[in-house]
Amino acid sequence: MAGHEFFEPADRKRPVAEPTAAEPLAADEPRQSCDPAFKHGVVVGFDGSTSSERALAYAIGMASRLGSGLVIVHVANRLPTTVWAGCEPPVFVDVPDHRTEVLGLELACADYLAEVSWILVERGGDICHELEEVGREYEADAIVVGSSHGLVGRLFGSVAGRLAKRAKRPVVVIP
Repeated sequence: MAGHEFFEPADRKRPVAEPTAAEPLAADEPRQSCDPAFKHGVVVGFDGSTSSERALAYAIGMASRLGSGLVIVHVANRLPTTVWAGCEPPVFVDVPDHRTEVLGLELACADYLAEVSWILVERGGDICHELEEVGREYEADAIVVGSSHGLVGRLFGSVAGRLAKRAKRPVVVIP
């Protein structure tokens, strides 16, 4: 059982490597902080943009048809605090993003979300990684994202494209 230790009788010796062998297993276990009511739901990336609003509308319909919950994820931006100099890697900090609070209030007042149960999850970091991580934690049936049409997406690859390549669950990209 995870989280419980059963000690052997005192006359039996325990191997030295056993305590450290348990540590990597704890890192592989999923987080237990997610609400079980939203297990096997639909995860959608949302930042308030037009494409994310279209993705949210599709995800609402999908969750409604599946009879599951909707996990709305807003990923806050991270900015480099130093410039890459020589062999020193850049350091990233989470910038306070009050936009999540504003988005949460807007979503709470939205009539179109009344037909499904939903939660808003805030994360910080790489958007693709965080969406996949939330999908893994909630054992999501699908991840829904909007497509990007900007210059940054063309230069570095869109979030939807990168997520579709690396995700271990279905990804629906809404144009």
